[in-house]
Amino acid sequence: MRIICLSFGFYDYTIQLANSLSTKETVMLMLPNHTPREYLNAIDNGVKLHLFKHPRHLYYPSSLSMICEIIKRTTTFNPDVVHFQVSALPLYLLLPLLKLKRYPLIGTFHDVTPHIGEENWLIELMFRCARNCSDEIILHGEKLKKNMMLQYNIPDERIHAIPIGEHEVAPFKKYERKDLKKDENLILFFGRIWKYKGLEYLIKAEPKITKDVPDAKIIIAGTGEDFKKYENMMVNPDNFIIHNYRIPYKNGADLFQRCSVVVLPYLEASQSGVIPTAYGFKKPVVVTDVGSIPEIVDDGKTGFIVPPRDEKALAEAIVKLLKDEDLRREMGENAYKKLKRDLSWGKIAEKTIEVYKKAIRDKSCK
Repeated sequence: MRIICLSFGFYDYTIQLANSLSTKETVMLMLPNHTPREYLNAIDNGVKLHLFKHPRHLYYPSSLSMICEIIKRTTTFNPDVVHFQVSALPLYLLLPLLKLKRYPLIGTFHDVTPHIGEENWLIELMFRCARNCSDEIILHGEKLKKNMMLQYNIPDERIHAIPIGEHEVAPFKKYERKDLKKDENLILFFGRIWKYKGLEYLIKAEPKITKDVPDAKIIIAGTGEDFKKYENMMVNPDNFIIHNYRIPYKNGADLFQRCSVVVLPYLEASQSGVIPTAYGFKKPVVVTDVGSIPEIVDDGKTGFIVPPRDEKALAEAIVKLLKDEDLRREMGENAYKKLKRDLSWGKIAEKTIEVYKKAIRDKSCK
């Protein structure tokens, strides 16, 4: 089978998938020429790489040249399937897909709809067009599949639930230090800071946490919207350690190693790459019951699942873990085993190939 994996982002997911697929099939990976070197270095030798010229501004006339390049390279390769990643990009970037409709098209949607605070009619239109272009759709969980079926009246057989895999490409583990000791009672919130991430509820939970665990500290590591509003919510600012910038992988590895628990207090979400990263460092998680996140967290075994917008339940789960080192260690070990067992890229590649085969069969019958 000849496969093209096309993406303007989601480098972790796309590269890891292409690497795994290439052990079984012939794969061409098409990425923008501005893809960071640290990602390109992680591409296996078995993957055929094509870096297309990506204009500095997506609305430049040179974007037309990029579209023509993608179409030409694809037709020259003559794939059996084209697998693309759906992200919030200008609508006209879907033009290559319309031209390539002769091939079975598989779209991976990392979100069913835009997140809270990111609603935009142009993005929603782009999602709609991508859904219509796709012969088969991949989502990262059964709940997401159900939501898409109900919201957009898409038949069950066109949508496939395949989880996000282990973050092997993002080189956090590369910087793991055997000599780095864990800091007791350190809570980590890691990643993009936006309204839907629910950071305010972790901040509201802090007085309840430090009442029971006085030396607990909360690390907030990441960037996004204006952070001033979050600082104004803090009752005890000294109990927070702030890294309000894009975290380099070396620093991120240190944070995951040092912390006792990783917290995702999201208001809504599809899935999260933070969870597999935490599992890779054998850290338990406290997450909210949103999207398909509970599908990769075993409540009471790899972490705790609490209701969203509930700082009391969030604090209680965190305190329970901070007060019980044996429980943290046991959950961390369970998390690592789950990562290697259920979220392996080998399994994800096998499931994805089955989707390709279905798309090829269905296309040939039309």
